[in-house]
Amino acid sequence: MRRLEPSSNPHPESPMFFIGQDSRGNWVVQDQECHCGGLFADRSDAIRFVLFENGRQPQAVVMVPGVFEFDMNRKPSAAQQGETAQRRRRAA
Repeated sequence: MRRLEPSSNPHPESPMFFIGQDSRGNWVVQDQECHCGGLFADRSDAIRFVLFENGRQPQAVVMVPGVFEFDMNRKPSAAQQGETAQRRRRAA
């Protein structure tokens, strides 16, 4: 059986991820562009997921104090959408 390895992304433009707890005690992960995230039973699973998704770049992880609710309806700001488009053009 082949082991799945995280993608190696040496670029500083890797997405920023936020980790915190919701009002029910679940661990919430959401990236700043609202493309990726989830709910986790414990902190270590949430961190493991984030490090897998961002190419093991702990400097791109923000621990959110207080209550952090998972928001699937949040739209990225116009500035974030522009940054995403710029990254895609550079990668092409």
